[in-house]
Amino acid sequence: MTPGRDANRYWHSPQASANDYRDGWESFKGTGSGHTAGMALVTIFHNPQCGTSRNTLALIRHAGIEPQVVLYLETPPSREELAALVRDCGLTARQAMRDKGGLYDELQLAEPHWRDEQLLDLMAQHPALINRPIVVTPLGTRLCRPCERVLDILPTQPTAPFAKEDGQVVIDAQGRRVL
Repeated sequence: MTPGRDANRYWHSPQASANDYRDGWESFKGTGSGHTAGMALVTIFHNPQCGTSRNTLALIRHAGIEPQVVLYLETPPSREELAALVRDCGLTARQAMRDKGGLYDELQLAEPHWRDEQLLDLMAQHPALINRPIVVTPLGTRLCRPCERVLDILPTQPTAPFAKEDGQVVIDAQGRRVL
């Protein structure tokens, strides 16, 4: 994603609170009004049941940023919005698809005959097929697997040590990125 053309579609209003994610995608997608001076705005498409998503959210907050949180399983993006997120990540639909779980196997989505358009349709119908977390910042959009990929697009970097839930160090005691 390049700031300017697509950025306002993803940034939330400076008046939005951290609890606004409870209203989900519908409130998020219509609030883009830019950013306030000195305050970077970040959005995470989050699944709290996913360790990578939890680690990514914690890393964003560790950088001093309170992101807009979209619980995409409860309030999924439309097909068009999903296509824009995938495109802005620089991925194909297959690369943005979660390939674990019963539905992926049940629908035989590993088969090569599926076209991107069909995969996007299925992801829009079944948001559990969307890989996560997807993070949008003024500097870009990323599928943050592993979680430290979010550091590439955060407008401010954490300087204090940070470790994932499993204890794996991401930022060391000197504030250097390890992973």
